[in-house]
Amino acid sequence: MIGVIADPAEHGVVREFFELFKTPWEFYRRDRQYDVVLCAGDAPFDSAAKLVLFYAGKNTQFDREQRIPTGRQRKQAFLLTRQVRRIPIYGEVIAFQEKANALLTDEESGECAAYLDESDGRMLTRIGYDLFSEVRSLLMEGQPAANAAMPALESHIAFLRDLITGCGIPLAEIPPVPDRHRFIACLTHDVDHPSIRRHKWDHTMFGFLYRAVLGSVRKLMRGEISLGDLLANWTAALKLPFMHLGLAKDIWGEFGDRYLEVEKGVRSTFFVIPFANQPGGTSHGPAPAIRGAGYGAQDIADALHKLTAAGDEVGLHGIDAWRDSSKGHQELEEIRRITGSSEIGVRMHWLYYGQQSPEALEAAGAAYDSTIGYNDAVGYRAGTTQVYKPLGATRLLELPLHVMDTALFYPNHLGLSGQKAKTLVGPLLDNSEEFGGVLTINWHDRSLVPERLWGGFYADLIRDLQSRGAWFATAGQATSWFRKRRSAKFEMDSTQPGGVRATVSVDRGENLPALRLRIHAARKPGAANSQSSAGYADVPVDENVENKVSQDEIEPAASGLS
Repeated sequence: MIGVIADPAEHGVVREFFELFKTPWEFYRRDRQYDVVLCAGDAPFDSAAKLVLFYAGKNTQFDREQRIPTGRQRKQAFLLTRQVRRIPIYGEVIAFQEKANALLTDEESGECAAYLDESDGRMLTRIGYDLFSEVRSLLMEGQPAANAAMPALESHIAFLRDLITGCGIPLAEIPPVPDRHRFIACLTHDVDHPSIRRHKWDHTMFGFLYRAVLGSVRKLMRGEISLGDLLANWTAALKLPFMHLGLAKDIWGEFGDRYLEVEKGVRSTFFVIPFANQPGGTSHGPAPAIRGAGYGAQDIADALHKLTAAGDEVGLHGIDAWRDSSKGHQELEEIRRITGSSEIGVRMHWLYYGQQSPEALEAAGAAYDSTIGYNDAVGYRAGTTQVYKPLGATRLLELPLHVMDTALFYPNHLGLSGQKAKTLVGPLLDNSEEFGGVLTINWHDRSLVPERLWGGFYADLIRDLQSRGAWFATAGQATSWFRKRRSAKFEMDSTQPGGVRATVSVDRGENLPALRLRIHAARKPGAANSQSSAGYADVPVDENVENKVSQDEIEPAASGLS
């Protein structure tokens, strides 16, 4: 059990952090004995714990009392672990003088930013940044696009886990990994243009023609597309008048059938716009007129019914829900009316979002949100592979968006070739295998046909996810699985000193993969300075009963690994 000491103003951040790092913890109590005490900030404490972890990005009273020589202090840094894992720090960082046993080093200066002291019969780790301030920054402000590829929050969790096990203390955890799978893959589709006939003399049509005719020539010359792709795009441009006359098939129509074919029974989620020709607003006034869509959900009701009949999910591609709960309620009600589903999730059109959005979406009645991501990059805007609860919410969960087709391929964004896009996305799949969680992908409705023709890349991506053991879930299923994980509780076991009990109560109304209880082995004290990682064993969670896994089960499992 970890006893946590933090500023009361950060208690909400602490609770959310330990929903992501699902391990036994509680706020520090003087009448309890802990294996580990984690202190953030400058709060006074007196503990006989086996291991004390002290996080702060500045010189503190604790440093002065412990006579810890501190060095320079600055804003923002990249820190390196012994495993050469790179952790971006967005707040204050402090260095420590003359420490040979560094656990973290400043990438730029090589200075020590965390170290382990095993003198005086105890283990003390001083870490030169404020953990919960970093978590708050990631969940509230997010990462700059330059750091998009870095799962910063997962790196903080991994560093903390390795610290504890490396100091000879076993650790129980419910990882963000569904049973029988390595991670969750969530395929989603923003439906922006379900019919080319709805676009005549507008920016969408002119953009299509430019990219199909001239843009295709440039891409062919750069070796980014084949001659066959160029001919397909030119053919589509030549057929355009006939499409508008109804003499040729609408190439943007039948998007649902195309995705059902490509995904071959794998479930996905379609976010649809509720009302036509409504651009909505920004925080400063009306949104650009081009944000208004040429269709409303009722216009494609037949296609939506076909998708839901096949097991896919339909969500709201919101207009004003992100800033106005009453308008959000109207938008959600339109999708409920068409689909008959009571639980509707949201992704905002153009990824509009603000500090007030969690409260607005929650008040509107959204089941979840999936807006947090990048328009012009791929990766971890909130620094995490996991579904999380925004700090302003009480119930709403956020399914972060990681990979979007237009961010990869559009010339005014990353503008990548297929091979370069594969190289960029590959490490995100590796991270999913390492950390678990969910990889959320957004492939737009028209992206399988000219002038985009991104279907080959998408099909290869699905095959790669399948080969890596992903569980393919709709956005609603993914958030429901994380709700189940959040329902698990660790408690002190009064029947044995220092004992811990895990209790999992399961809602049997949904057919979701089971949870795992993972026991991380303790390494020999001092192994926190090594580059090796502790082994682990997974204890199955029986979902037919209320589960109680106690300390006398954890310790033998851990000792068998060491």
